[in-house]
Amino acid sequence: MKHPDQATLALHAGGDLGFIARHRTAHHVAKCEQCRAEVERFEAARQILPDLAEIPGIPWNRLAAEMKANIRLGLEAGECVRSKNVPLRDHPFFTGARAAVAMASVAALVVTGLMLERPGPEAALGSRSNPALSVADQDVVVQTTADGIQVKRGGEALRLINPGTGSVTYTVNAQGSMGARYVDPQTGYVTISNVYAE
Repeated sequence: MKHPDQATLALHAGGDLGFIARHRTAHHVAKCEQCRAEVERFEAARQILPDLAEIPGIPWNRLAAEMKANIRLGLEAGECVRSKNVPLRDHPFFTGARAAVAMASVAALVVTGLMLERPGPEAALGSRSNPALSVADQDVVVQTTADGIQVKRGGEALRLINPGTGSVTYTVNAQGSMGARYVDPQTGYVTISNVYAE
């Protein structure tokens, strides 16, 4: 059986424990003779404490005044010894400089983002070999035609033609690929063509 410590028993005798600790301690004290005797001693000491304040030989008021004076003196001495460092929030560097550095950092971040987002002058004008091409001409386009599918870039195109009059099933992928499935009505062969945009 684990006994409560002296502080818990003293607090229980004074009625100063919380609800759960009070219930647990009361349950233990009801069963344990040793702890019950200890609680009774604490209760007896609590009953004589008010009488100690009235002992004529001890000047409690003078002692309290001396203690307050000593505490004040200690605080004053601490103020004299303490260095006169200015707190950081009152330092002149931190008035507007911190906000200026933060704004400059944000501006640098925005400028860097814009520079990385926009194409360079070489991409805007086309390649070195053919500077007349525009950016729109350099885009790769995958599309269907009347007789097949094709990949087109600038003025060049790769076209896969589906001959015959059968039905063609087209599939498109979000990654830029296109497929055509064609069944030849005369032979029954299935032709599958895929093109990819890179």
